[in-house]
Amino acid sequence: MPQIIKIGIIGGAGYTGGELLRLLLNHPNAHISFVHSTSNTGALVSHVHTDLLGETDLVFSDKIDQSVDVLFLCVGHGVAEQFLASNEISQTIKIIDLSQDFRLVPNAASNGRKFVYGLPELQKARIQAAQNIANPGCFATAIQLGLLPLAEKGLLGEVYTTGITGSTGAGQGLSPTSHFSWRANNIQAYKTLQHQHLYEITQNLQQLQGNEKPQVNFVPWRGDFTRGIFVTSVLEINETLENLYKLYSTYFDAHPFTFVSKNNIDLKQVVNTNKCLIHLEQQGNKVAIHSVIDNLLKGAVGQAVQNMNLIFGLSEMAGLQLKANYF
Repeated sequence: MPQIIKIGIIGGAGYTGGELLRLLLNHPNAHISFVHSTSNTGALVSHVHTDLLGETDLVFSDKIDQSVDVLFLCVGHGVAEQFLASNEISQTIKIIDLSQDFRLVPNAASNGRKFVYGLPELQKARIQAAQNIANPGCFATAIQLGLLPLAEKGLLGEVYTTGITGSTGAGQGLSPTSHFSWRANNIQAYKTLQHQHLYEITQNLQQLQGNEKPQVNFVPWRGDFTRGIFVTSVLEINETLENLYKLYSTYFDAHPFTFVSKNNIDLKQVVNTNKCLIHLEQQGNKVAIHSVIDNLLKGAVGQAVQNMNLIFGLSEMAGLQLKANYF
């Protein structure tokens, strides 16, 4: 008999909750015990996530089943910490939090729980031994995956990064910049040089590189599309492109979702998958590293399920062999 993991989801009505449901309903080792939502209690999950009609008869609940093996927190930033502080969750239950509340080392604990940063390409062994996971941010994932091999070799100097993200990265709640009429035919820079993901990026790159703290100058952009992230990081490196490709290929060889391409890459290759694709270009001593992910999957719930697989000793790819929406 295959191992069955009993799962609870807190905050199941939003974008991340819906994506997590879509993955777990088709995961060979997953059983969803409950989906928690205070605003939709008693409603069918398929009434909110209408594409799940015929896929599940689950009903949103305001109760927490303490018999689950793992609890996913698909709630807003600041809400996860409040939830754990106000609800007595059994210490036998593993927690995977998708907010930013426990990603930074000074904040990586709550009610006796210690959280491990859940970027498998950075620290797979620590994730496998963890009880609680702080799932990385979407921009942070795309940027770090493009820079980790350089950080491991101590090659990171000052980095200039731009990245563009789809509208689902802003969450399901409406705001002036998430309306279709604003996003259509429009692009905007925001949180220039002060995006919240910078803290986890520099924390983890420094952990890998050593004492020298990398300087990452990041300008994020809101894009005119629904999902995906395209990031480009530029820095000076005195290495040949051939050696850099060898370095990247070696680093990611043991990681089944990150691939290095010598051809140009684009968003359509990764949307609706848990993949990250990386492409390098060089002019003189300047190197541009391009990385692309789906912000809701490798940038959120796909990575969360990947972490669940690692914690429970499953195949890392279980439930995550997805087809890209290429056409």
